[in-house]
Amino acid sequence: MRNPQLRNPKFYIMIAMDIVLFIIAICSSYLLRFEFSFSNINIEHPFKLLPWMIPLKLVFFYSLGLYKGMWRYTSLSDLWLLVKACFLSTAMSVIIILVMYRFEGYSRAVMIMDGFLTLFLTGGVRLMIRTFYSMRAEKMTTAFSLPDTPATKILIIGAGDAGEKMLREIRDNYRLNYEIVGFIDDDLSKQGKTIHGVQVLGTVDRLPKILLGKSVGQILIAIPSATGEQIRRIVETCQRCNVSYKILPGIGDLIDGRVSVKLLRDISYEDLLGRSPVQLNVIDIRNYLDGKTILITGAGGSIGSELCRQVVKYQPDMLILLDSSESNLFNIQMELQNENYFHNCKAILGQVQDEMLMENVFAKYKPTVVFHAAAYKHVPMLEKNPWQAVFNNIIGSRVAMEMAVRHQVSRFVLVSTDKAVRPTNVMGTSKRVTELIMQSQAGNGTHFMAVRFGNVVGSSGSVIPLFRRQIEKGGPVTVTHPEINRFFMTIPEAAQMILQAGTMGKTNEIFILRMGTPVKIADMARDLIRLSGKEPDVDIKIVYTGLREGEKLYEELISEGEDILPTEHKKVMVLRSNGYLNGATSREEGKKNLYAGIEELRKLAEDHDAAGIKNKLHKIVPEYIPQENDSVL
Repeated sequence: MRNPQLRNPKFYIMIAMDIVLFIIAICSSYLLRFEFSFSNINIEHPFKLLPWMIPLKLVFFYSLGLYKGMWRYTSLSDLWLLVKACFLSTAMSVIIILVMYRFEGYSRAVMIMDGFLTLFLTGGVRLMIRTFYSMRAEKMTTAFSLPDTPATKILIIGAGDAGEKMLREIRDNYRLNYEIVGFIDDDLSKQGKTIHGVQVLGTVDRLPKILLGKSVGQILIAIPSATGEQIRRIVETCQRCNVSYKILPGIGDLIDGRVSVKLLRDISYEDLLGRSPVQLNVIDIRNYLDGKTILITGAGGSIGSELCRQVVKYQPDMLILLDSSESNLFNIQMELQNENYFHNCKAILGQVQDEMLMENVFAKYKPTVVFHAAAYKHVPMLEKNPWQAVFNNIIGSRVAMEMAVRHQVSRFVLVSTDKAVRPTNVMGTSKRVTELIMQSQAGNGTHFMAVRFGNVVGSSGSVIPLFRRQIEKGGPVTVTHPEINRFFMTIPEAAQMILQAGTMGKTNEIFILRMGTPVKIADMARDLIRLSGKEPDVDIKIVYTGLREGEKLYEELISEGEDILPTEHKKVMVLRSNGYLNGATSREEGKKNLYAGIEELRKLAEDHDAAGIKNKLHKIVPEYIPQENDSVL
């Protein structure tokens, strides 16, 4: 296929311009070397050199891609390519002259000066073109800024790489009617310095004084690596100053590290949570996902759909999506195909407890890795409908694990929860039973592992969407108890943890994330109210409604009898236990007892016997104490 660049007239103009510059460089080198004394210059030498030096330089310039880029966007990387091309062409010219003429009659200084002049001239022309277009863009910005629409004055918080890129984009894009009046940064070494002529005016603490008399319309927070505490402090300062603000997403959310004004958005609670991105072992993850067939159960849910987005980055051969929700399954399939451009995915509408369906899925597609995220997770709902916890969470998980062993799946990762630790509700107890099923599995080379983490911000059923709806309606915001707290993590962080666990699991381990300090739900509600521009307990009331059925004040990540050990990943810990159930002396005996209990649970669930289910769950998980509450039947 013919290179389209060869059909572009500008391509030949660029080459012609460089040829002229090459001629000027070699001739100027001789003039400088011999101090403009024509009598000392051997005129034959330049004419002998030009016929082969010009093509030689063109070859190096072309092979290094110097004619592919647009000169109006010349950057530092283009400059380094130019340096490389000039150095290599000069070195090759010296070698050729040395071999052909042994430098007899030729000046070495001329060759060195030619290299420097070539760099100076070609780089200078490119810089002039870049400057011309930048000046034209500024004029266009002025022309497009109508008298009745003055430019919005902007302050950028963060005088680092992200802030500098933000400044350049705003200046280069005449459609952005912004005027940058200064930078704000807490780094004392940057105070008073300038970036492209724009001064660092002070620290965040001095923001109220800096804003006086400047008519700043908006503040852009360009610190992708900022912690939650830093973002909280900046937001509170902006709110005190009554100025609007937007934020650049965190490092983990930036695509390939690229910074753009288009990525600016309103601050969310995830920004205030401020958890540092999980540092993934990308090589190990790619090794077990690249080119493999991956099955994700619950693929349409909050965690399952994010898992899909993360997994396709590692180029699996095929992705099997299994979910019982038609709309959720359709949405994630369309997203993968139309936004992620991953087309080799099969959407299977069904339930994990359907043994015949699961047998057919495993037999036909032969997945290498299974991420089991299918589960019901709403605590009050399962308190009223405990049989669904049995069917979906327990029976479904057992079926998925047994199929994994039968069909020799390499890795099986179970998504668990901190509510499985000393559970006080049906949901948490059902997840603890699934962990016990996982720990009892063995055979056919399948590596089982579970990931246990806290609440996921923004997931379906999360308290944050509820709070936002209540705030939009003017309140009140309902919190169950003033002291209730939870561990929190973001949806991408949860998905990344699951992928990382897949590289580490060997023998039925449970992995947990170092979750940091738990967050009080009441404090979360106040933060969300402030983010909406309101004042807690003044504009919007917070009402305490009492703990819900099955809910406890504090969540835990470790249960009795579990040993916590560090791993090679600094944010991940592993729990190990013998997996024996209720005094069993071996894994086989424990599994036999567990499965007998599950069969009894199945029969009770088929009869919709809520009290019987809870009593049986207590026998399987003795630390669970059933609460007296009525089911829907």
